[in-house]
Amino acid sequence: MQTRSFRSGTLIATASLVVGMVIAARLDLTPGSFAGPFSTPAVNSSPITGAIDATTFRNIARDASPAVVSISVKSTRPVRSLGDLFGLQEQRRGQTPAPRQYSEGAGSGFIIDKAGLILTNNHVIDDALSIDVSFGDARGGEAYPAEIVGRDELTDTALIRLTKLPDHPLTEIKFGDSSQMAPGDWVMAIGNPFQLSNSVSVGIVSAVGRPHRASTSANGQSARFEEMIQTDAAINHGNSGGPLLNIRGEVIGMNTMIYSNDSAGGNIGIGFAVPINRVVGLLPQLRAGKITRGRIGVALAGQRITKEDAEDRSLPSVGGAIVSDVDEGPAKTAGMKRDDVVIEFNGKPVQDNESLIAMVTSTTPGTTVPVRVVRDRKMLTFNVKVDELDLAQEQGVEMRSSAARSGRADGATKDAAFGMRLREITPADARRMNLSGKPGAVVESIDPLGQAAQSGLLVGDVILSINGQPTTDLDAVDKALEAVQPRHTARLLVTGRGGERLVLVRKR
Repeated sequence: MQTRSFRSGTLIATASLVVGMVIAARLDLTPGSFAGPFSTPAVNSSPITGAIDATTFRNIARDASPAVVSISVKSTRPVRSLGDLFGLQEQRRGQTPAPRQYSEGAGSGFIIDKAGLILTNNHVIDDALSIDVSFGDARGGEAYPAEIVGRDELTDTALIRLTKLPDHPLTEIKFGDSSQMAPGDWVMAIGNPFQLSNSVSVGIVSAVGRPHRASTSANGQSARFEEMIQTDAAINHGNSGGPLLNIRGEVIGMNTMIYSNDSAGGNIGIGFAVPINRVVGLLPQLRAGKITRGRIGVALAGQRITKEDAEDRSLPSVGGAIVSDVDEGPAKTAGMKRDDVVIEFNGKPVQDNESLIAMVTSTTPGTTVPVRVVRDRKMLTFNVKVDELDLAQEQGVEMRSSAARSGRADGATKDAAFGMRLREITPADARRMNLSGKPGAVVESIDPLGQAAQSGLLVGDVILSINGQPTTDLDAVDKALEAVQPRHTARLLVTGRGGERLVLVRKR
């Protein structure tokens, strides 16, 4: 469950969590693929007309409820320590991995395909060990297992699939056009609040285009930057991933979070939903298991452009995005610099950071676009070749099918035979350690009683080669370590705090 401070209250992702026993590792559910045709659901964009009568909401609930499901998730999450509260995250030699808490969570979702495809929030199934889906009607309450097909942190969207289908036909949700919604429109939320399946609440759209910003980076490196639909329809813990419906019973949003003024996260009439048009546009990529977005390699300053800023910088209007840093990427190659004010991207005006982020991430990688900036009161144009955003790599998290087989947690792999945990090298690691080429993996933690600790390996060491063979990524390290026979020694060429050196580690 995510929390984010907002004035005197809290924005709370509405998945329900119950903490239980402590366990040491997890099996990561990762994107998969399966055979079978899939077409993007049709969106009804015809004008919403007609009167509301005594049966309107009853009919919506009756028709849409069979397509809404309850989702139960078992997962593990890191145990927070006193050091976490003060930002003390350094791991020292011999320190064991941080313990993880066993959790059970509940959320909602809705069926979009009779083959068992279900849309929900990414935070509902994040860190999942297992996913079970149940239906809210009178069918015995049987739960059906599901797996992750694709997920997207930026829109907090996930597509899952039932691996076992019920013996009754599935009901698909109908899709509406979220761009039609306006403040004052009636809406209905259906979901699984507090595990009360298929609960219905009614309200209105309070606002549209409500920005929810978790980052000012045009690289899109953080979890959220979407504009949301705000509603006063009651949304509580467990409603996450459920549909927000218009008066035709069509989904126009995915319920995601609430604004609350207490730690318990009670509903006070301010909820947020991801516009369904955003989600529909991502469905083909979610179905394929990978979201492709663009990046240009700049960070943006947090402050908005004011009238005074526009006058001082000779901007054509009050708007734009200030570049606070430029990394070794497309923008720097094209000639962009720190303190440039981006006023136009690919021929479209940049109003603020959010609009630039949206335009950059929605641009197909490999496309060269003109970017107009103001620098030292002069207008310049740069042709920037948009790169592909690798969100998982930027965050040091790899979501790949081999993770489930190797028992990785958060992009890491634990090798008990050597007594260490490894993870993929991130771009931040490479820049910080001035690494060149394709080194293998970083030692994330070491069992103080294991072979690695006894051999002098250190947390933070980067493995460059094993037994004379270069290691290019985490999978190559896994393969090389697995090839070492028990009681044999692996020759690890590493670099780190102790400089480049050879470490001999015997396999148990």
